[in-house]
Amino acid sequence: MSRPAFSLCVYCGSRDGGDPAWAALAEHVGAWIGRHRGRLVYGGGNAGLMGRVATATLAAGGTVVGVIPRSLVARELAKRDCTELHVVDTMHQRKQMMAERADAFVALPGGLGTLEELFEVWTWRQLGYYDKPIGILNAGGYYDGLLRFVQASADAGFVSAWQQGLVDVDADPDALLPRLVQAAGCTPPSRLEAI
Repeated sequence: MSRPAFSLCVYCGSRDGGDPAWAALAEHVGAWIGRHRGRLVYGGGNAGLMGRVATATLAAGGTVVGVIPRSLVARELAKRDCTELHVVDTMHQRKQMMAERADAFVALPGGLGTLEELFEVWTWRQLGYYDKPIGILNAGGYYDGLLRFVQASADAGFVSAWQQGLVDVDADPDALLPRLVQAAGCTPPSRLEAI
């Protein structure tokens, strides 16, 4: 198997959510990764948006690395047809392996786990543990409230403009995903535009 052009870690919900647009978005992101010969790194589940992005990546010819804690194998319906499925002991191991295997990160709609993962890599980047691009896919304004809260924290003097600038926010996956991959230094722009 040839080496993937890039590895994109996707954080998203283990549920579909209340709007069918979220499912379509996850499938679009997975298909984009696969069409561009990329590798999805994600939480290893087959439920909700997680399952949709992984299934779409595989269907479009990409590879999938799933990382799931043993305690969630049944609850999140571990996706057994991943290219690689790693069953680990703790959430900390899961997040560490996902971060190590990724060139860049993107958050799709999701719940508390998605938010926690997003804020952890955002914090790691500002502390210098990683210098990997991070994106928020704000399709349909899903993250508007969160972004207002971060701005309120900045206005209150707890978050700097530099910290805010560590995350690339866009509503359009076809604009955001190439920027993240290019910022990671993985694929020249011409190759992303040609597919």
